[in-house]
Amino acid sequence: MDYRLDEIDRRIIYELMRDARNTSAPTVADAVGVSPGTIRNRIAQLEEHDIIRGYTAQVDFEQAEGHLTNLYVCNAPVSERKTLAREAGVIPGVINVRELMTGRRNLHIVAVGADTESLRRITRALSKLGIEIEDETLVEAEVGYPYGPFGPDEDRPASEATDFISLAGDANVVDVTVQADAPIVDQSLEEAVQSDVLDEDSLVIAIERDDQVLTPHGTTVIRRDDIVTVLSRKGKTDRVLDAFVAEETAANG
Repeated sequence: MDYRLDEIDRRIIYELMRDARNTSAPTVADAVGVSPGTIRNRIAQLEEHDIIRGYTAQVDFEQAEGHLTNLYVCNAPVSERKTLAREAGVIPGVINVRELMTGRRNLHIVAVGADTESLRRITRALSKLGIEIEDETLVEAEVGYPYGPFGPDEDRPASEATDFISLAGDANVVDVTVQADAPIVDQSLEEAVQSDVLDEDSLVIAIERDDQVLTPHGTTVIRRDDIVTVLSRKGKTDRVLDAFVAEETAANG
C-alpha cells in the first residue's frame, strides 16, 4: 500500500460512510480543524489510490416496488473465484458480489427480483456459470454503519498529532495541524529556528496547504491550518508539537 492514512483521512472515511450524500468538505473541515480545500484534496487522493471506490445508495427494494432481495451463499473453485465473481456481477438482478478468503462458501451474491420466478431465473444463471449454490435466503433488511475506530474521539486533545511514526533510533515523524495561535504562525522556518520556536533537531519535510503539498524551504512561512510533517531526529515530540499548537493548549496538554 503506497498511501498511509492519517487521522484526517480516517475521519473523512468515517463521515462519508456515515452519510456521503449530506457530508460536505466544509463540514468535515470544521470537525477536524483544517480547511475545506484540504478535505477536498484528501478525498481526491483517497479516490485516486482506490481507497474510496465509489458512493452508492442503500435501497429498500421492497419499499420501492415490492421486489424481493435474495442472498446466495455459493462455492467457487479458488482458482476461478475472481473470474466467476465478475461474471456473476453482470447477471441482470445481481447487485452485490462478495469474495471470501475461504475454501467453501467463498462467494456471497445478493440479487433482487420482482418475484420468486425472477429469483429462480438468477439461480439458473448462476448455476450455468458453474457456481455451486450451497444456501439461499431472502434478506429482510440491511443497514450500513460507519467504521467506529475512524470516527471522532471526544477525549482526544486538540494538540495531538494527526499521525506519528517511530523510526530507527530515537527519530520519529509527526504530522500536526497548525493552530491559529501557535508560536510558529506567520514565521518562516529560518525565523522559527533562530527564535528557538522550532528545535534545531526538527526538520519540516512537507506542508499540506489547502489543495496542494508544498516542499518547504528556509524562507517558507507557516500559516494557520497548515498540516505539517516534521522529522524529529532526537524524538522530541512534545518539543515539536509546542511550536505548532496554541501555548494554552500546550500548557494544558
